[in-house]
Amino acid sequence: MNSATATINNQNDNNTMIAARNVIKKYRMGNQIVSALSGVDLEVEPGEIVVVLGTSGSGKTTLLNIAAGLERPTKGELFIDKYKLNQLSERQMTLLRRRYIGFIFQLYNLVPSLTALENAVMPLVFEGVSPKEREKRGKTFLKQLGLGDRLLHRPGELSGGQRQRVAIARALINNPRVIFADEPTGNLDTRTTKEILALLLNIIRENGQTMLMVTHDTEVATYGDRVVEMVDGYITDIYSN
Repeated sequence: MNSATATINNQNDNNTMIAARNVIKKYRMGNQIVSALSGVDLEVEPGEIVVVLGTSGSGKTTLLNIAAGLERPTKGELFIDKYKLNQLSERQMTLLRRRYIGFIFQLYNLVPSLTALENAVMPLVFEGVSPKEREKRGKTFLKQLGLGDRLLHRPGELSGGQRQRVAIARALINNPRVIFADEPTGNLDTRTTKEILALLLNIIRENGQTMLMVTHDTEVATYGDRVVEMVDGYITDIYSN
């Protein structure tokens, strides 16, 4: 992050890993202005797993995207560790996401033409890691996730649960400090959901990583240390599991 830190103010002095302060997000839809977030405040501690729970349109995915630097807020401040996202250029934000953040998406976002191993190690390619080291780390992660016999299979040859495991390996392969997960089990059956979440949380807790996950599923929400409930762009409740 050396090239990114020169213009970053270290104003997050509360030792939080993620901090959102009075975050407002408005979108223009035709002639109307729609508020997706209305003054949201949230702090996530290092090593904490926080689940944002809400129905479609509650603002949970918008909050996730803004916290991860994928979108800019209309107003308010966002921090990841000591980095104030509002002050980062697009290039600096790209570097921060590449080196600090892992993403897990509902739709997997795997490259169809690549094998499970090649998909999993893709972030390491951008970091200039040698092919030998990429292969070693990729195999280790995929075996840990129960895919040791699927290394050379392409996404079309894998089940939904197996594809999500590859996506998890890709998100964790460069040991990010923060994991953002957007409905990571939304396309999976109940049994596979439990298996995937157990594997994911076990790895995250072993590595001391922080995760912010959004879901509409109250059962999935029980896997978090804390649950943040959202309705119509507002946080309505926060409680511990």
